[in-house]
Amino acid sequence: MAYTADKPTPPPTAEELRARIPGWGADLDPTDRPSVPKEQPQDLNAHWTFPEEQPVPDGGRERSIEHGRLTPVFGTAQPLHGVSGAIRRYAYSRFSEARAAHWLLLLAGDRVEAAGAHLRSLATSRPDNPITETGIVAERRWAPLAGRRGRADVRHQWIDPLLVAGPWILAAVGVIAVGRRLLRR
Repeated sequence: MAYTADKPTPPPTAEELRARIPGWGADLDPTDRPSVPKEQPQDLNAHWTFPEEQPVPDGGRERSIEHGRLTPVFGTAQPLHGVSGAIRRYAYSRFSEARAAHWLLLLAGDRVEAAGAHLRSLATSRPDNPITETGIVAERRWAPLAGRRGRADVRHQWIDPLLVAGPWILAAVGVIAVGRRLLRR
């Protein structure tokens, strides 16, 4: 069982491995290994056999299908909510962490959350400013071309402005289209 105070089952000893695998450890001298002191048994002084579990919030908590239970302590600062939360819950309930679909759904949930945050910022008195928040102004001031040389992402730097400005341009086009449609009525 996971999360117990007991030390896990010890690995096979060097003698057992030498008997089982011919030639194993021929060059291994314990006095030369820096990790030998760390491998000595420690007195954990744990006062429990299984840690006290944190109460699960009313809305539940996402848990990977590989694990039989939640960890004893987990974060509750940002509970899942809305469409992005539904996408993330689906990723956790349906797909293993070893599947690409799990991670792609989590990425989609993040993008949906980001789009929602941008839309909410438009409803405030101080909406997001994509020009200053992306660092374009600072990049222009502090040697933009010299700072880009030697970076690992040189091949796809041309697409960065499209990825940053594209959603804002699409949103502006959508607002204009809706505005025109409303004015025609």
